[in-house]
Amino acid sequence: MRDKTQPNSASAGDRLIRAGAVVFFVGAVATVVTVAPLFLGARPFPTYMFGLSMLMGVGFLIAAAGVLRSVAAGRRQARGESR
Repeated sequence: MRDKTQPNSASAGDRLIRAGAVVFFVGAVATVVTVAPLFLGARPFPTYMFGLSMLMGVGFLIAAAGVLRSVAAGRRQARGESR
């Protein structure tokens, strides 16, 4: 039996995974920007920059939710085909 999924079609959690990757990347850049002055001996950035660093964790959680959603969709599809 052939799989009916098109090669360019998005699965259930793909958008969440992509959004999580973007948020994670923004958080990673904010972390590097925030920590760099500490190593360079410059004046540290304001406190809100440390808050932006937390976006790494938020992005990771969003991407993990997308992975779990994809897994759940795959299980539902596998259950439907086995019956």
